[in-house]
Amino acid sequence: MAHQHNHTEDHGSNRKRLLAAFIVTAVFMVAEVAGGILSGSLALLADAGHMLTDAAALLVALLAVQFAQRKPNGRHTFGLLRLTTLAAFVNALALLAITVLIVWEALRRFWQPQPVAGGLMLTIAIAGLLANLLSFWLLHRGSEEKNLNVRAAALHVLGDLLGSVGAIVAALIILFTGWTPIDPILSILVSALVLRSAWSLLRESFHELLEGTPGAVNVEKLTRDLTLSIAEVRNVHHVHVWQVGEKPLMTLHVQVIPPYDHDALLRRIHEHLHQRYQIEHATVQMEYQHCDDGDCELGFASQQHHHHH
Repeated sequence: MAHQHNHTEDHGSNRKRLLAAFIVTAVFMVAEVAGGILSGSLALLADAGHMLTDAAALLVALLAVQFAQRKPNGRHTFGLLRLTTLAAFVNALALLAITVLIVWEALRRFWQPQPVAGGLMLTIAIAGLLANLLSFWLLHRGSEEKNLNVRAAALHVLGDLLGSVGAIVAALIILFTGWTPIDPILSILVSALVLRSAWSLLRESFHELLEGTPGAVNVEKLTRDLTLSIAEVRNVHHVHVWQVGEKPLMTLHVQVIPPYDHDALLRRIHEHLHQRYQIEHATVQMEYQHCDDGDCELGFASQQHHHHH
């Protein structure tokens, strides 16, 4: 979607909510570690493990939002916007790693069952659930849902939320039936649910790091649409679309009928890209003759006409 709002306010809002979520998560992580050790519950320790990666994820996200505000310079011409994508990628890896560790410990507990104090486990799990609901609410509202990095942090908290629910269910079953294997079973189920979302986030952030085309842009449709919508445009080729932070960027070659007003035609092309595809920054090379592959690759300076919107 086109960005018509104040980015500084967005960053400030993201930063405040990330900081609040970090404090809530860190405090209850300590409580769950203590509760898990005292009660002997793997579900609580699993949830505390998620909370540990959450605290790290939220801290990294907080730093990424801060760095993303730095202005571009000669060395980093896009600023440090890519840090947010990198942080999301690291967060996803951390969540995958902790999930594997939890499943491993759960499988071990099937062979070596441990006693579990259901009452203490239930009390800590309910407190953890309330803390996770607060953190998730802080992260999952407003404009930040479009920010990959804040979504990564929210995904971690969602994993905790599911972990707390699992711990509550396990505690109730242990209290009423004394059947302790439910503790590692629910730990595995919660881990499987989180694993799916973490893998999706990992793929998305990795795709962006590899300069992949943003999911909202169909290059074939865009080139066809540009040719049909603007009469002077005869051919569109050598299209490259990628994303830095939340900003889609584009370069393309456009073969056109020699226009009466060169700048006006460029402006129409940019307006079309902005309105239809929300691409605010595009570099357009206009050509009056057919562009041979060799010429396109070399990009002779005498034939180039660059314009930044």
